[in-house]
Amino acid sequence: MADQPRAPRPASVPLWRDVRFYSIVSQLAVLLLVLVIGGFLLNNVLTAMDRRGFFPDLGFLGLTAGFEIAETAIPYATTDTYADALLVGLLNTLLVSIVGILFATLLGVVIGIARLSRNWLLRKLSLGYVELFRNTPLLVQLFVIYFVVFLQMPPVRDSIALPGPIYLSQRGVYMPRPELAGSGGAWLGIIAIAIVVALTMWIVAGRREAAGRPIPRLRWLAALVFIGLPIVGWLVLPGDPVTFEVSELGRFNLSGGLRFTPEFAALTAGLALYTAAFIAEIIRGGIEAVSKGQLEAARAIGLHEGQTLRLVVLPQALRIIIPPLTSQYLNLIKNSSLALAIGYADLFNVSRTISEQTGQPVAVIVLVMGIYLVISLFTSVLMNLYNRRVQIKER
Repeated sequence: MADQPRAPRPASVPLWRDVRFYSIVSQLAVLLLVLVIGGFLLNNVLTAMDRRGFFPDLGFLGLTAGFEIAETAIPYATTDTYADALLVGLLNTLLVSIVGILFATLLGVVIGIARLSRNWLLRKLSLGYVELFRNTPLLVQLFVIYFVVFLQMPPVRDSIALPGPIYLSQRGVYMPRPELAGSGGAWLGIIAIAIVVALTMWIVAGRREAAGRPIPRLRWLAALVFIGLPIVGWLVLPGDPVTFEVSELGRFNLSGGLRFTPEFAALTAGLALYTAAFIAEIIRGGIEAVSKGQLEAARAIGLHEGQTLRLVVLPQALRIIIPPLTSQYLNLIKNSSLALAIGYADLFNVSRTISEQTGQPVAVIVLVMGIYLVISLFTSVLMNLYNRRVQIKER
């Protein structure tokens, strides 16, 4: 059999007519232009700073701070360094951010679901809440919560006593402080075992359901282990694993217990209430984006409203909810810098004092910006990992 003649190779496209060549060259040109402009601006800034004696230097972090911080999560004294002061401010920022995110999420979910309620009064009240907090500036809300609410509380001798006991006064919120007793370590170990066992059972239940071989009531059993095992451990272990130091009301002050200053309470409440309004709209939009056919199918197989929301609606709505929810978490963390307005010693407030004392405003600002950037990126990474997990896997 005679060999078939080979088809001639197509002529290669000349370089000056290759679209890929022009694409690479244009991108390199833009990158070079950005680097040149950035280098020019950076050189001008450094030159101007050097002439005025503001050349950035982080050596001041080892010097003695010499100023007090009203509220600290770790021991701090005026003899500590500026680095220690920044650490205190960072921990305060993280504390108010984590607590604010927790309460904002819980409140936002409740308000968002209430926006879809069939109850007219509940639906309108939740709408009023969203419109009020979403359309007024956060700074104004902080002023109202701090100066009109917390600073107008009664003096210590006339503190408002709530069950717990919890005391509300001009000095803040006082509540019992939990302390580990002799068997506290063993009880914490039981809690850890309960979390691991319940989480394992929950994962197994999810995988069996995905494979079409569900184990009836396995999730309920996991919840029972998670709640019941620590209760059994508390009853079995000798003595109380945890004791509570209760605040005692004196003539001029409250002593003992756990105290939250008015600044911390006002900032946390303001951030949570403000951010919850946006989260509520995200939850509402995510739920409404689920097809009505899914709801009809859930009702057709006999699921009640709670089961429909938990098993059908929320799993599909989460893929829509998580990305904008991440943005709201980042906004809450950055909005915590408004603590300066009410005197809470967060990272930005402490850094302002440090920049004034050291004469290194540029170095301090760059350092604080870097810290906020790291916090935001870490939060984004965690939320993106969770977002990948809840996304629907398409075949």
